[in-house]
Amino acid sequence: MGNLGKKGFPVWALILALGIHTAVFAGESAPARGAELLLPFKQNLQQALKTGLAKGPVEAIAACRLEAPKIAGQLSQGGVVVGRTSHRLRNPANVSPEWVTPVLERYVNSAGNRAPQVVELSGQRVGYVEPIPTQALCLTCHGEKLAPALEERISELYPQDRATGFREGDLRGVFWVEYPAKQAAP
Repeated sequence: MGNLGKKGFPVWALILALGIHTAVFAGESAPARGAELLLPFKQNLQQALKTGLAKGPVEAIAACRLEAPKIAGQLSQGGVVVGRTSHRLRNPANVSPEWVTPVLERYVNSAGNRAPQVVELSGQRVGYVEPIPTQALCLTCHGEKLAPALEERISELYPQDRATGFREGDLRGVFWVEYPAKQAAP
């Protein structure tokens, strides 16, 4: 059967069907390398959010506001840069890099196509983007109804907030990573 994607298609067929360019280096494909580089960011961020939420929703804001950039900074080294962005930003510091914007727009305009995307960048670099589906955990701070104290704190910190009103399964934004095309695997 081999390596199958979510719908039972071989992963290689899915990659070809989506027109994803696969730069190969150190025996890996660009999608696999991008996913590998993003994994610690996603895991560490989720843990920080869970820890914050255990102390209350207002504390979870600190996780996103303070911990997420710290985690991204710690993992952005050796020519690798990681981040997250959205089509409905809360924090203006999370504006998407220019190369991520068209991928994000495709995700917004085509809800049925949420496969990770690889982008060949200039200067022997590769970009990789993964959608962030809104999970139940996200709804506390990004859902349709927020606790009054939470809503007030978000308003204080982010007067231009556009990151509420989501439902479970909605596109919340994207994780992205940019890295050297010829980087050897660790």
